Amino acid sequence: MENKKLFQIGDVAKMFHISVGSLRHYEQAGLLKPEYTDPETGYRYYSVRQFEVLNTIRYLRVLDMPLGQIGEFLGNRDIDVIEDKLLNQKKLIKKKRRELETIERKIDHRLQHLRDARTSELNVIHLKKFPPYRTVWMKDSLRLKSYLDLEYAIRRLEENQRESLVFLGKVGVGISKDNLLAGKFGEYDQVFLLLDDEDSYEGKVEQHQEELCVSIYFCGSHSEAEIYYHKLMKYIDEHKMQVAGSSKEITMIDNGITDDPDKFVTEIRIPVIEI
Repeated sequence: MENKKLFQIGDVAKMFHISVGSLRHYEQAGLLKPEYTDPETGYRYYSVRQFEVLNTIRYLRVLDMPLGQIGEFLGNRDIDVIEDKLLNQKKLIKKKRRELETIERKIDHRLQHLRDARTSELNVIHLKKFPPYRTVWMKDSLRLKSYLDLEYAIRRLEENQRESLVFLGKVGVGISKDNLLAGKFGEYDQVFLLLDDEDSYEGKVEQHQEELCVSIYFCGSHSEAEIYYHKLMKYIDEHKMQVAGSSKEITMIDNGITDDPDKFVTEIRIPVIEI
């Protein structure tokens, strides 16, 4: 063994700072077959001349190149081939970077969403302006007894989308202006998605301008919302305002986040015009 300068698989793994399992995986993928395998013990040995190939594999894996493409290059070691594969890999890395940046922004939005829900004053009505936002609406009559009643409507909004949408914390329901004025606070007739800036949706998207709303946060879910609509409409009437559109009832914390109903938080917004 010493004369042929063969090294055990464990020693090679240590030299290249990779696992024995990775070396076995490279063998199974046809990238790097051991120089010698002991027929009695099954021990694998590698020669010095294989180190360059292993270093190339390790380098290309650091660049996140798939094993299949690495195998293609090793089978046709050519400058043009590796240049082409590196350029393609660079494009993929740029795409992944954009995707990761989008994921990071979504995480930031969700963290802010949770912080707002946990720090907002409950059962207190506020009059405030909300910045521009985008929604996707679906007209549908709903009677909400639990969060499960929303599932079918959500799936309908999701269909025909090439990319999966993340609904966590972004789903809401609404009551039309006519039903609000008629005091029909249990008759939801709209389901919507509140889109983040980076979200793309294939279908009709409604762009909303800055909006003045009366709003309230309360502990509970949609099934407990009716009493808060009464409070909001009373506030609107007492302050000589007019309802300007459909309500937006947004789940901030619900069963998708916690099993403890005492920690559920829902927000209701009703757009208004000051007279």
